[in-house]
Amino acid sequence: MRKINTERNLKMADHCNGSSQSSESFVNIPPIKFTKLFIDGKTFEAIDPRSGEAITRVSEGDKEDVDLAVKAARLAFDNGPWPRLSGSERGRILMKFADLIEQNIEELATLEAINGGKLFSLCKFMEVPGAAMTLRYYAGAADKIYGTVLKLSKGLQGYTLREPIGVVGAILPWNFPTTMFFIKAAPALAAGCTMVVKPAEQTPLSALYYAHLAKLAGIPDGVVNVVNGFGETAGAAISSHMDIDKVSFTGSTEVGRKIMMAAAASNLKPVSLELGGKSPLLIFDDADVDEAAKFAFDGIFTSKGEICVASSRIYVQEGIYDKIVNKLIEKANAWVVGDPFDPQVNQGPQTDKNQFEKILSYIEHGKREGATLLTGGNRIGQKGYYIQPTIFADVKEDMIIAKEEIFGPVMSLMKFKTMEEAIKRANDTTYGLAAGVITKDLNVANTVSRSIRAGVVWMNCYLLLDVGCPYGGYKMSGFGRENGMDSFNEYLQTKSVVTPIHDSPWH
Repeated sequence: MRKINTERNLKMADHCNGSSQSSESFVNIPPIKFTKLFIDGKTFEAIDPRSGEAITRVSEGDKEDVDLAVKAARLAFDNGPWPRLSGSERGRILMKFADLIEQNIEELATLEAINGGKLFSLCKFMEVPGAAMTLRYYAGAADKIYGTVLKLSKGLQGYTLREPIGVVGAILPWNFPTTMFFIKAAPALAAGCTMVVKPAEQTPLSALYYAHLAKLAGIPDGVVNVVNGFGETAGAAISSHMDIDKVSFTGSTEVGRKIMMAAAASNLKPVSLELGGKSPLLIFDDADVDEAAKFAFDGIFTSKGEICVASSRIYVQEGIYDKIVNKLIEKANAWVVGDPFDPQVNQGPQTDKNQFEKILSYIEHGKREGATLLTGGNRIGQKGYYIQPTIFADVKEDMIIAKEEIFGPVMSLMKFKTMEEAIKRANDTTYGLAAGVITKDLNVANTVSRSIRAGVVWMNCYLLLDVGCPYGGYKMSGFGRENGMDSFNEYLQTKSVVTPIHDSPWH
């Protein structure tokens, strides 16, 4: 094994230390247009106690603002046109919404980059277009909500209706603001629901822009409401609100517990939770070394490691372990950390100071507990939240870095002998969000994919998500599913209608 030469990473500190003004040479950054709350189709001023450095001042919503938003959403659901439109008409409006997103891709991608440190190129060519794709997928489903005819005993006839669940509270994470907005909003709106959306306090700007575009697309007032704010206030108010019919949350397991408790203590509203992960990737001796190393590296270091399904635990069979390690170190040496607007950069800054410091503290835990630091382990520059891609070897299952979700660019490497051992160790976690297996043996791939307790298992690939493919958690990674028709059904409920049939000639 050989350790990383960090010279290339450290060279990037020059423009990591600059302000966002340095990005002007890469892209023309527009002014921030939407910073207020968006309730009932209107924006208004609210007290905004900003903390730390910021791009602009953003209004802070609290319980009273959530009450206003819920009142608007309830009125729109109970008396407004949206749930009463035909599915095809709702679909037509959502298609227009998707068109408007595509017309504003550059500006939306810029918001994601300056607000969350995400790569501008990734936002422009994948995440924002992906939002339009998600809208179109569910727009196509809006007129395909079917019930069933029931064969009942005795002289009865019955059928089922699939009805929108009502007012939905959506609480978004900060790592994928655009993607998560539409993973929740698109199926809910297609089903005929109305919404109160709380973006993460770290990354509220794109949600406000999307609310504006929703209105331009023709979505009636009160159907989409956005309340900026903190989890302890706005998020808690949504979770415990007596007039919200369902909560959908993506975030930490700790907060997910609180949301469940609040939902149960209020009106017993259903919740869907997509929570933390500590996802294993199993690489077997017969794998192509270059391909396997790419899957392993990209699986954790894409998007700064701030991905719930990141392959943070890499298990490599002993026959190719050293070769994989060397390939990973080569990739880390070539990985460029810096300004997310620079097209040559692979990794931008972590989203905020708290997450930055948390990641660095986990790295120190790894060093103290005896893991071997192969690459990285330090911040880059003195300004901004840049961290070197970090790889630990000789990691044990009882180490903190192997057990807890770090949510940053930190990989734990481990060696295994047999398939049975690898499966057992991969399942030795409280999480169960995702997993991967790299092998040319179909029998091994099938056995592993059926044995690991996770909501999605990638075979000979990693991080390949699609709007048509449902994903979600096992164990403490939550329940409910995002994407696919499984997600659509999260926002519908079944009603049975039964009538007696008198003097029927047959039963």
